[in-house]
Amino acid sequence: MKIYTRVGDDGTTSLCDGSRLSKDDIRVEAYGTLDELNAHIGLLISLLQTSSLKEGVQPAANLTDFLSEIQEELFVIGGELARAEIKTEEPVSTQKLITKIEAIIDELSSQLPVQQHFVLPGGVIPASQSHVCRTICRRAERRIVALSHVATVSSKIFIFVNRLSDYFFILSRYLNNDSGISEKIWKNTCR
Repeated sequence: MKIYTRVGDDGTTSLCDGSRLSKDDIRVEAYGTLDELNAHIGLLISLLQTSSLKEGVQPAANLTDFLSEIQEELFVIGGELARAEIKTEEPVSTQKLITKIEAIIDELSSQLPVQQHFVLPGGVIPASQSHVCRTICRRAERRIVALSHVATVSSKIFIFVNRLSDYFFILSRYLNNDSGISEKIWKNTCR
């Protein structure tokens, strides 16, 4: 099987039902941005595994396993957004993962100093990559909201993506704190 089909050479792509639309359609932007986020999560997992190997310790299996679980759910949601007619029923797996994300955010937050200022992205490489995931997640959220103006989108997808960006923020703080790296803070306030 060849990887190229030449079918998309005209600037169109196929949805799950075989219908075609322009590659710059908001639907393609929405699920394409989720795909980009998924690739960056893969990089974050690799960085966590590599940094742990350098130090001679095992990566936190529950952390990398959870990130892999998120990757799988992003494929489910991306597939849902790639349908001409999005299902209106609420995905059960998404709701369960929202609950799990909230519990992990609470757990990680309890191990961190209270946040008094805005945090500037940076620190150890995995924490910095977590910030990249956060910003791509926010962009995906904006694309999904735009899609919702022309198509029905499950409210659980909005909640999942919003909560996921919060998770990446807390994860970045946790990774820096766990590595003994002080956060860079922005001391100014919004004017």
